[in-house]
Amino acid sequence: MTQVSMGDGMFDLSGKVAVITGGSRGLGLEMARAFAAAGARLVIASRKAESCDRAAAAIEADTGQPCAVIATHVGRWEDCDRLADFAYERFGQVDILVNNAGMSPLYESLESVTEELYDKVLAVNLRGPFRLCSVIGSRMAAGAGGSIINVSSIAAVQPTPTEIPYGLAKAGLNALTVGLARAFAPRVRVNCIMPGPFFTDISKAWDMKEFAEMARSVIPLGRGGEPHEIVGAALYFASDASSYTTGAVLKIDGGTAFSPG
Repeated sequence: MTQVSMGDGMFDLSGKVAVITGGSRGLGLEMARAFAAAGARLVIASRKAESCDRAAAAIEADTGQPCAVIATHVGRWEDCDRLADFAYERFGQVDILVNNAGMSPLYESLESVTEELYDKVLAVNLRGPFRLCSVIGSRMAAGAGGSIINVSSIAAVQPTPTEIPYGLAKAGLNALTVGLARAFAPRVRVNCIMPGPFFTDISKAWDMKEFAEMARSVIPLGRGGEPHEIVGAALYFASDASSYTTGAVLKIDGGTAFSPG
């Protein structure tokens, strides 16, 4: 269970409702746990309902906060609309939206990238967040306001040869963040977390010896991130602690991006 210190209450999310896509595992699950521990009610969305159910049950048992779940493919426009309607029907409000769902399938070469793969990567990583920001952010702006947190990647600024479509989508997400911060001001803050390599479910497919060698030469802190190390930034952007922050893109990558090497 994620431990959260409320201090002077600046990071308190009591009474808030947070919608988190890709919230059943990895960084999304870590943020969901932290938000619930800080007092938020949750809507956890991902493609697999069973994964959402398991995550919600564990969070409710740990924190006592209610967690609603809905199977959602964020690459589909109608699923995004259905998620928004579900959240408002269930809780009557949305105060925090986290666009965390993403995908970056491997490909052998640029020539082997199919139109279907390209469209799928752009849909999940950019089209879905655009639609969710549009429908939920507009309701936030017309109501009590809120906070939107987009989860990008350092691939947006330093894509490797094996993640170029993903990098394009995440670069678009960074731009979307800045544009929406202006579009929804002053009632809705829109910010972005730009993670580097983290040890989540995805890292299970890595060659860890190769990664360790790379980390020593490329990552100034010399290692990958642990999932709990995303929590501070997420709570900052979700809470009143960031009341004068919007349009920000914060990299959390051990110093990887823009570093020598």
